[in-house]
Amino acid sequence: MIGIYDCFGYGAGYNVPFEERYKLIKNAGFDCVMLWWSDRFGRGIDYQKDVQYARSAGLYIENIHTPVHEQNCLSLDNLAGENVFHTYLQCVKDCFQYNITTMVIHLPDDEHPVNDLGIKRLENVISEAEKKNIQVAFENLNNILNLALVLEAFQSKNVGYCYDSCHHLNYAPDDDLLKLYGNRLMALHLQDNGGKHNQHQLPFDGNIDWVNVMKRIALTGYQGATSLEPMNWDYEHLSIQQFLDLAYQKAKKADEMRII
Repeated sequence: MIGIYDCFGYGAGYNVPFEERYKLIKNAGFDCVMLWWSDRFGRGIDYQKDVQYARSAGLYIENIHTPVHEQNCLSLDNLAGENVFHTYLQCVKDCFQYNITTMVIHLPDDEHPVNDLGIKRLENVISEAEKKNIQVAFENLNNILNLALVLEAFQSKNVGYCYDSCHHLNYAPDDDLLKLYGNRLMALHLQDNGGKHNQHQLPFDGNIDWVNVMKRIALTGYQGATSLEPMNWDYEHLSIQQFLDLAYQKAKKADEMRII
């Protein structure tokens, strides 16, 4: 399968309605989508309706991306920390309710170490995920120490890794993350690292060695979707359908590199 993140730009309030957006994604050739699961980033309160919209368009929902705005508060003994905890618990329940197998979480940046309270909160989230058979995939960002700590602490089959290609190169280029955690790979966020924001470009438009990256993904034995997480920041000259058509071509090219 080949997939894409659904909130890839085209208006701060998403000028193209999401019901139409999923049809365009399907028309471009994509098989599946990753959903942003929050009313933030201009999404509004009706984001849960995306599930039916996406499925009606013929798309499989690969995972949801949990909210990120308070990710660094996970270990804080205050209301903000409790809010993060309850948000993740609700995401587990939502995945179960909407029959979505996987949720992706951003751990705090390493300047906010996960402490015993943070581990306890994650333990409760993961316990609920195990009961409902939901996969919890932790993504690499500027959090390599926290990522190592959490993946070591939780060996559950319901806990794994979301590999982000651009964050890897930007934050931990000397760490072989796919070798370290590839046997626990549950999701991919494929993006290149050029452009005005040095991230979220389409593959082959930045500095990443895609032949090497896709081969290393193949070596992990990962059988899930080849999924992009781009933004249209460097592609404003393209219409949304032109952007999606180009994204699909590049995703398909990357997918064909998943050979050993």
